Amino acid sequence: MKKVLVLCTGNSCRSQLAEGFLRYFAGGQAEIYSAGIETHGVNPRAVKVMDEIGIDLSAHTSNHVDEYAHINFDYVITVCDNAKESCPYFPSGAIKYHYNFPDPAKASGTADEIMLEFRKVRDMISDYCSAFVKENFNRKL
Repeated sequence: MKKVLVLCTGNSCRSQLAEGFLRYFAGGQAEIYSAGIETHGVNPRAVKVMDEIGIDLSAHTSNHVDEYAHINFDYVITVCDNAKESCPYFPSGAIKYHYNFPDPAKASGTADEIMLEFRKVRDMISDYCSAFVKENFNRKL
């Protein structure tokens, strides 16, 4: 079974969203992990916007990339420039993908405006993950 690691700075928002979507779209055809180069805890707004579309992140944890150093990943997806620049070397020869999604945790404004930014980034990550699964797992969605 293919193994996928999604990596971002704090494993708080973007990588958590991507992990949720990749699990959903891959439908059990891959083992999906997410981690950060730091751990900031799972952002409750990330959990909330995924719950709105029926994907449960409530049991997710914020993990440091070093926890997965022993796993031979097939794919490593970095979802922010900071993680890409700091991404550790994976001796497995994992294929690397990168997309710099905006960080919704940095959104400012009213509570509604911040949630709109979370939904916007969620939808961007959904599109990216759907395309990734179609391309790499030959899965029709």
